[in-house]
Amino acid sequence: MKLGDVPTELVDRVRDRLATGRGELTPQRVADALREEGRPVGDATVLAVHEALRRDVVGAGPLEPLLREPGVTDVLVNGPSQVYVDRGDGLEQTAITFADESAVRRLAQRLAASGGRRLDAATPYVDLRLRDGTRFHAVLAPVAAPGTVLSFRVPAVRSFNLAELQTSGFLSDIGAELLAGIVSCRLAFLISGGTGSGKTTLLRTLLATAPASERIVIVEDSAELRPEHPHVVSLEGRPANIEGAGEITVRQLVRQALRMRPDRLVVGEVRGAEVVDLLAALNTGHEGGCGTLHANSAEEVPARVEALALAAGLGREAAHSQLAAAVDAVVHLGRGRDGRRHLEAVAVPLPDDRGLVRMVPAATPQDGELVEGAAWQRLHALLRERS
Repeated sequence: MKLGDVPTELVDRVRDRLATGRGELTPQRVADALREEGRPVGDATVLAVHEALRRDVVGAGPLEPLLREPGVTDVLVNGPSQVYVDRGDGLEQTAITFADESAVRRLAQRLAASGGRRLDAATPYVDLRLRDGTRFHAVLAPVAAPGTVLSFRVPAVRSFNLAELQTSGFLSDIGAELLAGIVSCRLAFLISGGTGSGKTTLLRTLLATAPASERIVIVEDSAELRPEHPHVVSLEGRPANIEGAGEITVRQLVRQALRMRPDRLVVGEVRGAEVVDLLAALNTGHEGGCGTLHANSAEEVPARVEALALAAGLGREAAHSQLAAAVDAVVHLGRGRDGRRHLEAVAVPLPDDRGLVRMVPAATPQDGELVEGAAWQRLHALLRERS
């Protein structure tokens, strides 16, 4: 008997019987439960039911093979019958399905519990990092439709180097040289882009090119960067526990990082009030700092920073003034309709007559190569000054 041939109701009844007793999940206990159900106990049946239950209590269940597949960056579950995977070329639906909505819900609740988090009708959503580093997010039905929705962001097994990003088409030769120069000259920069555009991948690659003598202190909501560098210290935020206590915010960790003698302060993803502390740090001698930021284009980065800063109590004029003084360049990434990631622009923040920052392109891609923009000379002047 194959795994897919096992009746769901039989597996459920065996599960209920095993739950009333103690002991590990073993084929022998499954066989005993099947006998109590009055079912024929053949080796094939026992092994099929055992495997169905094992998948239900170990790892990510039927999703485990996808999460372990090389090249997979995301696994998405929309209810019991829709499972998608992203192997770097966009989403594609897989043949994997769950028996029913209850199976998806059980998996979500088990993974949440493994991270010490609550997931039920009172708290129908959760976001956490699993023990292997996978970022896990879930929203239970009926809040989510067409059923419980799961999202897995799979950490890269290894870092890419600039040459590999060039070979893949992510960067052109000129683009790779320009970004390497930004890092080696210790310019402060932000990497912007949408979800899945490769911000973390590129930042991880660039940090690996920093001199081995430098101390890199990374602050993240969920640890994902992990650059291949000999001196990296990572600080990770923590959500509140079930009682609502114990939260550690990224902003708090940025302040702690400044006391740890960083040669480079890195905020893995700027998404809240920590933007104020990061800009302040970059304005007080912490050269070479960097981070990532969600934005639709390089031109929209000032508005994004302004919105985050305003929420933290920093006024518009002050936010723009801090941004202009703190950040030397913005590297914007995009993702084409074919799902491939690429460098879209390198821009320089410049204040206008009102003191508000606008992003001026220094380099933009054309026919697979970077061409000079209006701020090209400005960026090269910065590189010469810091070299």
